[in-house]
Amino acid sequence: MFRTSLASAVLITFVAVSAHAQAPQPAAGTAGAAGAPGARAGGAPARASRPALFMKEEWKQTPANDEHPVTQASIGNPNLELKLYGPSSKEIQLTGRAGDETNPIHIWTGMCTSPCALAFRDKASFGDLSGLARIRWNTKTSGFHQIRPIVKLADGTWLIGDRTDGTTRDWLFSEFSLADVRWLRLDIERVVTTGNFVEKVDLSKVDEIGFADLMPGSGHGPGGWIDVAQFEVYGKAVAR
Repeated sequence: MFRTSLASAVLITFVAVSAHAQAPQPAAGTAGAAGAPGARAGGAPARASRPALFMKEEWKQTPANDEHPVTQASIGNPNLELKLYGPSSKEIQLTGRAGDETNPIHIWTGMCTSPCALAFRDKASFGDLSGLARIRWNTKTSGFHQIRPIVKLADGTWLIGDRTDGTTRDWLFSEFSLADVRWLRLDIERVVTTGNFVEKVDLSKVDEIGFADLMPGSGHGPGGWIDVAQFEVYGKAVAR
């Protein structure tokens, strides 16, 4: 009696497995049922792609390799316009030497007697900094000073981010995703923050991109300032 029942159970299992194997199966990479998450017709879920280089500046020094106020003549990229903000922004200096890793060509905020900011404007395009857009910069700081990203949207709104780099005794390359940044409104004339954090910031059309130092500089020598050498933005170009 037991052997008969066992044999029947094995036979039923074999028939069930065979029927399942012969039934039509969903193709690889497609949803097995209507509305299955993370799938699209005909293939795997679409992946966000990393954008290409949109903007880069490495600065241009004079033949004297001296220290002097940064101007449009200091810009090495012919596609970019230099913008300075803050009551003492004209005191932002350019110094350094090409090919010198310990003292690359860079701007320096030590002479600013108030918060100051610097931004770049691409002459032909807005920047789409949504998705996986990111900033990469080479910086050095002193004291409690920190470098923060700033953006001007196409509608004229200025924002400053909570992402900072600071207290680095040597030059350091770092990069970050703009999607991970929280933003405050920026009074660009005074270079001070206003209000609360802004929700749902649309970075699909950015007019200017740069950085700010929210503290006055301490002058030459250690104390308080930021240095910025290479500055790169990865995003998509949107025609003006």
